[in-house]
Amino acid sequence: MKKWLKYAKPYWPFFVLGPLCMIIEVTGEMLMPKMLAAIIDYGTGAKDMADASAWVRWLYDFVGGASPFIVAVMVGMILTALMMMIGGVGGAYFGAKASVNYAADLRDDIYRRVQKFSFANIDRFSTGSLVTRLTNDVTQIQNFINMLLRMCLRSPGMLVGGLIMALTLSPSLSVTLAIALPVMLTVLILVLRVAFPRFNQRQRRLDAVNSTVQENITNVRVVKSFVREEYEKQKFRKVNRDMKDASMSAMNMMILLSPAMTLIMNITTLSVLWFGGNMLIEGTMTPGDLTAFVTYITQILSSLMMVTMMTINMSRALTSGHRIAEVLDEVPDIRDDHLTEEDKQRQVTRGEIEFRNVSFRYYKNSGEPVIDRVSAKIEAGQTVGIIGSTGSGKTSLVSLIPRLYDADDGEVLVDGVNVKNYSLYHLREGVGMVLQKNVLFSGSIADNLRWGCDEATAEELRTAAAQAQADGFIMSFKDGYDTILDQGGTNVSGGQKQRLCIARALLKQPKILILDDSTSAVDTATEARIREAFANELKNSTKIIIAQRISSVQEADLIIVLDEGRITGMGTHDELLRSNTEYQEIYLSQTGKKEVQA
Repeated sequence: MKKWLKYAKPYWPFFVLGPLCMIIEVTGEMLMPKMLAAIIDYGTGAKDMADASAWVRWLYDFVGGASPFIVAVMVGMILTALMMMIGGVGGAYFGAKASVNYAADLRDDIYRRVQKFSFANIDRFSTGSLVTRLTNDVTQIQNFINMLLRMCLRSPGMLVGGLIMALTLSPSLSVTLAIALPVMLTVLILVLRVAFPRFNQRQRRLDAVNSTVQENITNVRVVKSFVREEYEKQKFRKVNRDMKDASMSAMNMMILLSPAMTLIMNITTLSVLWFGGNMLIEGTMTPGDLTAFVTYITQILSSLMMVTMMTINMSRALTSGHRIAEVLDEVPDIRDDHLTEEDKQRQVTRGEIEFRNVSFRYYKNSGEPVIDRVSAKIEAGQTVGIIGSTGSGKTSLVSLIPRLYDADDGEVLVDGVNVKNYSLYHLREGVGMVLQKNVLFSGSIADNLRWGCDEATAEELRTAAAQAQADGFIMSFKDGYDTILDQGGTNVSGGQKQRLCIARALLKQPKILILDDSTSAVDTATEARIREAFANELKNSTKIIIAQRISSVQEADLIIVLDEGRITGMGTHDELLRSNTEYQEIYLSQTGKKEVQA
């Protein structure tokens, strides 16, 4: 409960004022029928003034007659209606303020939690599911809180107040409620028992819809290049139909509930009119009291309908709350809350890297590891190439350095210190990565480059871009560095995207720079100039180059050959050509030669 109450605490005045305003409205609801009954019974002379309550007699004597009495009561009803309007508007305003602020803080907390997730944590939730939880599920909570604040005192207040007033007017006629209320509660409980799991299913179907849309839009170029539009349409049609069916399954209960409740209300009202009409004929009840009684009965049953709607919204909110709690309760696999004060201040200063008997699995219960007992040492300032067949574990190995994943066994050390003894901020601040999948964000080119350095000047941006062979094409754009990139950088080519990401990494000036096949989309001449820029501008940085082309790594100080998660060779280009079979095979396949020259 504390988990949810903390979001309400900063806005407690709104949470208090909202229901209080609703009490004002409920008070008016209770007074209106009494005043109407007074006009009918005493204003028209249908009932002897001697039997009137004290306030009726006082007002009648004060104004002096039936007609002024009717006018006075009508003025009172108008003032009461205005009071109810003020209470209703206030309740709606404070309810909206409380619920919107609550939802905003909750959404912010979920987003912050997701930002702390490791790749392994994110893998447990689909992207579409996280989007649904951040949007639709939070909205369900917001709507429930808004309704709760408007109804939590109004509905019970109308129910209790109406019961008291009805019992006061006619205890015998109130027996009809003893039959109607249990029937309505029984229907409500039965519907909720069926509806709750259906709402849960609906949210899961919504996850699937969001995942499908996100995947299709993100990869729209691949879809079009393979002419898979029809396949994707069929795929979306299926998840959309599943979503529709789940929604209708849940809404069918709502559709059934409303007429059932209305039927019970109408039967109860007809019963009251039947028995009340007989009492009216017998003279045991006045027209005004019967009118007021019917109004109170309607209020009681309406309040139950409100409780019903609130309960249904609560069941939807509980489903969403459970899904949100799964995210909030997810413990990040990679965290640094165990660090000492000394550890928290430690920074990467040289860039030396060592793998000590490192093993890693993506799925911890899988048999074969992705990285299998790897040991290697990379000196500070070295340029190291990593080469191997697809799926050999190249990207997985370097992902252990900035702790995108943690090794299952063994140690990864940077500057002689286990990476787990660095704060995540300082460790990742010392490591620059140009990933295999180049990612740019919506905004200007300059904004994207400043991810490497927030305070970079325009001149520094141009220098880094020139070193990455990107300045030329940037300046060919009409707006230059102010050119707006679409989400994901879809309005630039693959090679341009790679060079922008390299420029971004150069601006960071990291002690360790990891290039994960990041020049695959540029020609060899451009790649050579980029490597030259690395050599000149990052002389003191450790550079790790993952590549498919031997030409990209052959000038490296050290080349590591990986095969099925194991190191099969380490050395310079010439050493590996003489001694390593896997390296020789890659070399021969890429050069077209039949044998390695001695």
